Amino acid sequence: MHNLPKQALLSMGQVRHTRLRPAQNTFSYGVFTLMLPLRTLGDAALPSRLCSRNRFNVMSFYDRDHGDGKTPLLQWIDQLLKSEQVDDADGEIWLQTFPRVLGYVFNPVSFWYCHRSNGELRAIVCEVNNTFGERHCYLLDTGDAMSWGVSLTAKKVFHVSPFCAVEGSYRFRFMRTTQTIDGRDIERIVARIDYDDNEGPLLLTSVSGVLSQLSNASATEACLRHPLMTFGVIARIHWQALRLFIKRVPFFSKPLPPTSSLSR
Repeated sequence: MHNLPKQALLSMGQVRHTRLRPAQNTFSYGVFTLMLPLRTLGDAALPSRLCSRNRFNVMSFYDRDHGDGKTPLLQWIDQLLKSEQVDDADGEIWLQTFPRVLGYVFNPVSFWYCHRSNGELRAIVCEVNNTFGERHCYLLDTGDAMSWGVSLTAKKVFHVSPFCAVEGSYRFRFMRTTQTIDGRDIERIVARIDYDDNEGPLLLTSVSGVLSQLSNASATEACLRHPLMTFGVIARIHWQALRLFIKRVPFFSKPLPPTSSLSR
């Protein structure tokens, strides 16, 4: 498993979303994400002429789009983990996120996969943004090495959608697997996030994709298959909100944000 080298990767896949009640609403669309090994990468540039770091390009990754927007990313994530007594995530930190496309991005959720030095997955940080410009992080930590595919939970404390109350909990499953097809190792990553309100299961969502090395060829393919992808993300959010409004799904006013930017 995980045969690809520790260098910047690109995931080509899909977002899927199903709302179960009071009116059913389902959609899926193609996306691509970056998978960045932050310790290995350091301050280095990204290995594609179409994808730059901290400067404008067709695709770009800006450090300030994550964490607190000011502290260097590795320093920020290490401080966050240690503040929560996760002292042994001293291995690779993989950040999975949407890149900017032509300078624009909205990231509903990014994932920080935090490993021990021996390669074991130790903790996952889910970095959530809402359309009000607010950000909150959920720390998923079992207290020891974490197995891919295990079910993880977190209490919902952050307002995301006006069609969901701030109540209940999330159920997470993360899978990273390798399959050999025609002599080639195909590595796939899946993040499932299901949401239960106080009445039971409400939303079923997933982000999935096949991983490959970030290169001129893979970046070109991603941009050709999904042009203006990040503009489409925010457009689809508002389109689906309109569909729910038309279906008369109850509307919840935005509450005050949580007093802490981190929960677990």
